[in-house]
Amino acid sequence: MANIFEVPQPDNNLLKKADQVRLASIKISQTENQNRIKALNLMADYLERNTKKILEANIEDYKKAQNRGISNALLSRLKLSEEKLNSGIDGVRKVGNLADPVNQVQIKRELSKGLILERKTVPIGVIGVIFESRPDAVMQISSLAIRSGNVVMLKGGSEANLTNIAIVNALQEGLYESGLDKNAICLLTSRKDSMSMLNLENFINLIIPRGSNELVKFIQENTRIPVLGHADGICHLFVDNEANLEMALSVALDSKIQYPAACNAIETLLLHKDIAKVFLEKAIPLFDSNDVKLIGDKRSFELGLKYEASLEDWQTEYLDLILSIKIVDDLDEAITHIQRYSSKHTDGIITENSHNANRFMNIVNSAGVFHNCSTRFADGFRYGFGAEVGISTQTLPPRGPVGLEGLVTYKYFLKGDGNIVHDFSSGKAIYTHKDL
Repeated sequence: MANIFEVPQPDNNLLKKADQVRLASIKISQTENQNRIKALNLMADYLERNTKKILEANIEDYKKAQNRGISNALLSRLKLSEEKLNSGIDGVRKVGNLADPVNQVQIKRELSKGLILERKTVPIGVIGVIFESRPDAVMQISSLAIRSGNVVMLKGGSEANLTNIAIVNALQEGLYESGLDKNAICLLTSRKDSMSMLNLENFINLIIPRGSNELVKFIQENTRIPVLGHADGICHLFVDNEANLEMALSVALDSKIQYPAACNAIETLLLHKDIAKVFLEKAIPLFDSNDVKLIGDKRSFELGLKYEASLEDWQTEYLDLILSIKIVDDLDEAITHIQRYSSKHTDGIITENSHNANRFMNIVNSAGVFHNCSTRFADGFRYGFGAEVGISTQTLPPRGPVGLEGLVTYKYFLKGDGNIVHDFSSGKAIYTHKDL
């Protein structure tokens, strides 16, 4: 892994852009709620007006990516259908309908007579986002940044350059018409710039990487800027011996095939030994008919799977129609396996036993723990956040899908009337610590 000092220093052109973004950050942090909502609606309008141009750019990107032999998982993320684009535009508008996350008073307390403390939410500032393939992420990230009074520097994968440029141009037109600084959304297109971003600690307040395990780890190890993100998306689903098997089949299938390239698709299915035989009798033909390659441990291999798993399979995020299956003796063994191999993204249990469900959900230390539902629900839009800038699997907040609430921090505001600490040590004043 590269040493932090081997990351290239930003050139004058990038420093100029970064300074423009920083100045835009100061302006937008002071804008009223209604102005930010107006900007989002105009951003959506301009995306609609430029639909044809955006889709044509995406077709060109997709053709080039195919010729480069890019993986099916990345191609799936790259492809931007009209339906997907319209959904993204709708998401931009919905973010505008969410409550303003800025200037929310979290604490208001009288410390002493005439001395009032407030803690209020404020924008983070400049957010740098480095991502691979997904041009729809540009819309999600930009709308959340503007709504929360932040600005964003974006660096997408080269495979989506034309699409990203078309989308950002439309978003900037909407910003400009709304009266906001169009530099609040900045797109970088060269690989050198994406690496140099990591040395912009005087300009960027937070970096959010969205991409491969290798990308995220490289960024985490090569910047002084705080990083929010996740490396792997190794998600598990455990089918308990007291599960409704029809439900388990339906949920397991959806968790794998609804969008296998997503980080919240399951990569490992754990089966209680008491139901494994009956479950696999139905599951094998069902998954086969949906082109899912099943790889199993020795016990499941003996029950009809065609491929035997290795240790590496429990540690692999396939992002494809491949699923590892392991038979376990009980709930505790399932939990032990998950605690060892999970990336702490999303893990679920299928069971009719509420005690087992609660035990599983309380012990498994993942950002999302699900009971009797698909892991594909681990998504900012589905959670009602409007969209997400990414997923965080760290233990400290923000955790899970990061929406608006993850893009604000807070400041303490203390207003007094000539109060001095000496008066308290001398007994002239006393602390009241009264919540207002």
